[in-house]
Amino acid sequence: MIRTAILSKDQKLTEEQIRQIEAAREKDIVFDEDSPELTPAMEKAFTLAAKSRNRFRNIS
Repeated sequence: MIRTAILSKDQKLTEEQIRQIEAAREKDIVFDEDSPELTPAMEKAFTLAAKSRNRFRNIS
């Protein structure tokens, strides 16, 4: 299950949120047919897309 929390700029994480993040960090990533592990070619394409996105995001 994915939980999303939106924080304002000056809002701090609660102790419970910090514990949840630490617990999630310890868990293994589970791949399945809906979200398979990335191949090296897919990783490269993802990295290039992120660089392109970040370049345009930093202009404005």
